[in-house]
Amino acid sequence: FSRLFLPNYTAQVVTSEGTHGSYLTIQLGSALGAMFGIFAARGVSGAHLNIVWSMGLCILGRHPWEKLPLYALSHILGAFLGAATVYLQYYDAIQVFSGGELLVAGPSATAEIFCSYPADHLSFWGGLVDQVVATAVLLIGCLALEDRRQGPLPDGLTPVLMGALVLTIELSMGSNCGCPLNPARDLGPRLFTFIAGWGEEVFKAGGDWWWIPTVAPFVGALIGTVIYELLIEAHHRNTPQEEQSPGQELETADKEEVVVDSRNNR
Repeated sequence: FSRLFLPNYTAQVVTSEGTHGSYLTIQLGSALGAMFGIFAARGVSGAHLNIVWSMGLCILGRHPWEKLPLYALSHILGAFLGAATVYLQYYDAIQVFSGGELLVAGPSATAEIFCSYPADHLSFWGGLVDQVVATAVLLIGCLALEDRRQGPLPDGLTPVLMGALVLTIELSMGSNCGCPLNPARDLGPRLFTFIAGWGEEVFKAGGDWWWIPTVAPFVGALIGTVIYELLIEAHHRNTPQEEQSPGQELETADKEEVVVDSRNNR
């Protein structure tokens, strides 16, 4: 879901020249895609939809480091296939809008449908700071929503709030470069456009912009994780009544059953 909705909404807005949607609908599509993606995958993997989120959990010791490369490859492949699907859906519209010429820049450019490019006003350092700050805010918000010691949330509410967090970030920080926030979501579609006909310009445009949304989110995730750990989590880690994780609750229940059975069988 999350790999399809954002480029789908962007393709709709770009190829219709704004008659079928706007900047707001693009960001709503991205947020809703993230929300439904979490609903779909949370029972299998915990919904690791962003590799920088997985990295943050690894830093905190809540996810094994050895799984991180596999998750990264899976994210890139998923984003690549999502871009390919959108291209097939909007092939006719893209061809008509662009006059059959796949361009990265200019009034008939269509590469921006699939991945991030900097606005004309954005400098190299401005783009770097933008992605570090936005991803740090994302990790702080995600960690807060997953932190049970902040107070329990009703079942099913977390994905909705995650989507709201994504929407808040994109609406307030999206004008510089579209808030990629996810290295795989940017790199996977960029690789697809490179193969599909846009060529090497997808890596050269914006002064070799491509590596900023690929690398800067990892820096932002590290900063956001450390900030939350030091300024929030460390201050309520030793509270008298800690919430148990789902795994701890199951383990406790199993132990209680064993004790009851042993008493009944004396």
